[in-house]
Parts: sequence; C-alpha cells; structure tokens
Amino acid sequence: MFRDQVSDISISGFAIRELIANGSDMSDEGLQICERIKEIMMMCDREDPVYEQISSFSIALYTLGYFDSPDLMSFQDVDAQEAAAILKEHFMPVNVEAVPWDYHITQSDEKYLLVIGDPLFPLHFAVLTDFRNERPYFSKLPLFGSGFDSLPELMDEFSGYDGVRQYDVHYFKKNQDSVPPQTVRKGRIYIVRD
Repeated sequence: MFRDQVSDISISGFAIRELIANGSDMSDEGLQICERIKEIMMMCDREDPVYEQISSFSIALYTLGYFDSPDLMSFQDVDAQEAAAILKEHFMPVNVEAVPWDYHITQSDEKYLLVIGDPLFPLHFAVLTDFRNERPYFSKLPLFGSGFDSLPELMDEFSGYDGVRQYDVHYFKKNQDSVPPQTVRKGRIYIVRD
C-alpha cells in the first residue's frame, strides 16, 4: 500500500519533495500533473473511492492534461470508443524499448500511456509515471479507485477479460504538437482607435 501520496509519492510513483529538495528540474506541466494526481487520489482513492464510476480512460487522459477542464468533475466521461479515437489522433505507438530507462513524468516533456487490450478497442489506460519505480503506472481500476500498480498487478487484474492475454499491452507516446479539440479557442481581435 502507499503512504500519504499527496505529500510523499515516492513509494508509488515519484517523490515531489525529493525533486524540489535536490533542485531537480520540474516543468510547469510536471507540477500540474502532480496536482492532478493529488486531486484524483482525493476523489477516487482505492481505499475510499468517492467517484468510482469514472473510467480509466478519463483518469489517464485527465492526468496527462488532455482535457481543458478546471477539475476532475468538469468533464464528460470517456468510453472505450472515444478513447480509441483520441489514442489514434493524439498519440503514437512506441516500443517499450523506446521509453528511456530513467523516464520520470515530471522531468520529461514526453508523456506515455500503457494501453491494455487492442488499441482499437482498449480495455484500460495507465499513465507511466516513473520507469525506475516498482509501481510505475498510475490508473483507475474498474469498480475501484485510482492508484499506482506494477505491470504484473495490472495484468493480473485484466488477463482473460475480453480475450486479453498475459502482457497484451501497448505503449503510446503523446504527440508533442497535438492540441485536443477541447483546448482550441477562437481568438478575438480588438481594434482600438484613438
């Protein structure tokens, strides 16, 4: 189990205190991801999931900042069909070998998703947080809350479900230039005359 992940996430994914104390670079986006994980853990923690009906797709995409929404409760839930369309349009498949061995979500501009099942009909999304940690994947399990898991733990949860075989997983990298449709806003031009 994890200790207080709000203030010390080192056991389950990454250590905010250590990053700050060591002077490691954390981008604004990395800090926002930490805040989103903190919010998700308050809303649908595994021990006491208040909001357990939300999908793993929504949790993973919200964690990565895909939605332009002020908080977790402000967007529509994403189903498997929508998740497959988002995956196809805004992410590209990569081999696990392409992920740097020292990958850390707060220190890298690249963001990775673990997809369980067929990418055209995904079963589960998990966000890769810290490749060096024993529980590097953050996600929400069906009918349970959110938390950090290892790959074997995730596979134990999903093996045999909808034809998923052991280690039927795919890695995807978020496109850097991809802007989700929800975040595109029409600008206004104002002309001021003296």
